[in-house]
Amino acid sequence: MSQYLVIVESPSKAGTIRKYLGDEYKVLSTVGHIRDLPKSQLGVDLKDNFKPLYVTIPGKKKNVDALREAARTATQIFVATDPDREGEAIGWHVTRILNNLNKPISRVMFYEITKSGVLEGMRNATELDMNLVDAQQARRIIDRLVGFKVSPFLWRVLYSGLSAGRVQSVALRLICERQEEIDRFNPEEYWTIKTELETERKQTFEADLQKVDGKKSFIPNEEIALGLRHELKEASYIIQAVEKKRVRRNPNAPFTTSTLQQAAFQKLGFTTKRTMTLAQQLYEGVTLSNGETTGLITYMRTDSTRVAETAIESVRAQIESKFGSKYLPPKGRQFGKASKKIQDAHEAIRPANPDLHPDEIKVSLTGPQAKLYDLIWRRFVSSQMAVAVFDQSSVDVLAGKRFELRASGSDLVFDGYRKVYFENTDEQENHLPSDLKEQEKLQLIHVDADQHFTKPPAPYTESSLVKILDKEGIGRPSTYANIISVVQARNYVQTEKRKLFPTELGKVTNKLLVENFSELVNKTFTREMEDRLDRIAEGSTTYLEVMKEFWSHLEKWLAESSKSYTEIKKSLQETSGELCEKCGKPMVVKWSKNGQFLACSGFPNCKNARPLDTPTTDIDGEPVKAEDYGKCELCESPLILRDGRFGKFYACSTYPKCKFTKPFNILMPCPKPDCKGDISHRRSKRGRTFYGCTQYPKCDFVSWDPPIAHTCPACENPYMVAKSTKKKGDYALCPKCKHEISVSETEVEAK
Repeated sequence: MSQYLVIVESPSKAGTIRKYLGDEYKVLSTVGHIRDLPKSQLGVDLKDNFKPLYVTIPGKKKNVDALREAARTATQIFVATDPDREGEAIGWHVTRILNNLNKPISRVMFYEITKSGVLEGMRNATELDMNLVDAQQARRIIDRLVGFKVSPFLWRVLYSGLSAGRVQSVALRLICERQEEIDRFNPEEYWTIKTELETERKQTFEADLQKVDGKKSFIPNEEIALGLRHELKEASYIIQAVEKKRVRRNPNAPFTTSTLQQAAFQKLGFTTKRTMTLAQQLYEGVTLSNGETTGLITYMRTDSTRVAETAIESVRAQIESKFGSKYLPPKGRQFGKASKKIQDAHEAIRPANPDLHPDEIKVSLTGPQAKLYDLIWRRFVSSQMAVAVFDQSSVDVLAGKRFELRASGSDLVFDGYRKVYFENTDEQENHLPSDLKEQEKLQLIHVDADQHFTKPPAPYTESSLVKILDKEGIGRPSTYANIISVVQARNYVQTEKRKLFPTELGKVTNKLLVENFSELVNKTFTREMEDRLDRIAEGSTTYLEVMKEFWSHLEKWLAESSKSYTEIKKSLQETSGELCEKCGKPMVVKWSKNGQFLACSGFPNCKNARPLDTPTTDIDGEPVKAEDYGKCELCESPLILRDGRFGKFYACSTYPKCKFTKPFNILMPCPKPDCKGDISHRRSKRGRTFYGCTQYPKCDFVSWDPPIAHTCPACENPYMVAKSTKKKGDYALCPKCKHEISVSETEVEAK
């Protein structure tokens, strides 16, 4: 019979740990949180020192009963939930439901789910840290107050069901402000001039125009560019100076939560949510081909780059064995704190056992798991390898009396850590002739003048948004995946080609919050709130002090916003320029849960309303008839154009009698054999755009990338998909054989 009870929060984690402990131990899981604030009520007693009114989460009664039953027969209980604030809070809730059993309860923390990691944690059992519990509780209550007190403001001026969040609203503001920058941007023309030069030994290199008459070159238009180009063609060229230096580049630190999310997005194309799900699986444990079940990485929610000395010793031995002593630095490398905000509670994310090479365990993992483990393993191993060495050179060239040009080069001398891992942004090799000398005369081969335009700032991607959130101290790295998921699920933000764009709903929601709760959705306030939560965890302030201060601010903001609901609502109504067909009064644009629509300004006397995107006239100004949109495929009644939650669509005019609908955007016929459907844009429940067949569920065709009606020249697959990367630009990819072609080839066939 089991004498000891170990409680974790994950069933898969429980299964792994159970194999490391003897028959005396019983391991059960809570399956996440077991108690929380009630969903339909505020759940906070504002008059009793912000006391939370927790309830058992619906559906968790069986879990609670199982824990209590097992605890009755155990001589000692070990709470082994995740080693962070959330895990500490789950552990505290467990002690509350078992409190009346009067059994000794200890806190255990597993930083890696390996046999040695589990046994080490059991040997160092301690007590729950109530400071961490209070910090988590403060975050939960503050977020609840914002959600329950600020969201109704949006309901009154827009429509019910919208939500505001303390951190998600700041993330939305960042995305909206970036889009505003892009919309305001006016591109400016400029030109650059590049020459190809030949040395006396018939070696060639390129040099760019840097200065004209001693001043930095700026060429605003073609006329000036062609004039300078003509002068450069007639000039004589001579090397003014040659500079060479040896540069050593250090490896990057092992991953933290935010840097892992960024790298996985950039290198693997994983969303932040997918990255964290996969990392959780690798942490909790997998069964290898030899039958051993073990966790593969250390705890994946961390802001620290610190590494245990034992792990450094282990990986150094492996580096010397696999790559040789020249790849091993004189001593192990530790990385300092990049910011005072870093809590440093856990190690960096690293392989729990660096000896498990990605290639050796690949067969035991799913494809995505293997890719993420490989990324984590390479980053960690490279962080303890020797520096990379480059020879950098620069050459200054005089052209006549007016012009100064420069060429730069970089040659890799020793790859060091780059043998295992390097970032895409690392300097690439660019060779210059090695024997260039000062005062050497050069021969001009040709000179080119190229037109450019300044570019607006790029829209945020999940990677760049995580980077700015981390830099600004907005939220915690462990919450970034949820923040990004929430703003998309609420239809405030949508993803197109891996970039984040605010929807019209997102823009108007942000506008309302910024104008009426500007201090709440302010980066500085949000960052300072994170600092206050950290101070609760450290014990330098209390839950009650932070809650009182925050509530005093929120009460003031709520009072100020409640003064002008009517005026705010009217300010959102745009005139449409159309008159009501029924009473002749102006039609205005209003909001509902299905988006914007046109309504008569004479409401409630006149209740005329129709979808915003249903035009009343065609391009020539003639009235549009319902039949112009085609006929219903079920009852042959006229179709009308509507605007719904997931975009525009055609619907039968006899709705709700007939519920036929048809997508507005048709990309191509469905490529599946014998399917008569079409491929159109669709939106997932979480706001992500995908492409599916109109015959769903009869046809299950689906693609995250836009399909192109172009037969693959390599395998004759009937379609390809549009792709775009920073390195390759726009291209088409065959989803079957992965053959790539340029977009221009697909355009030629289309024509």
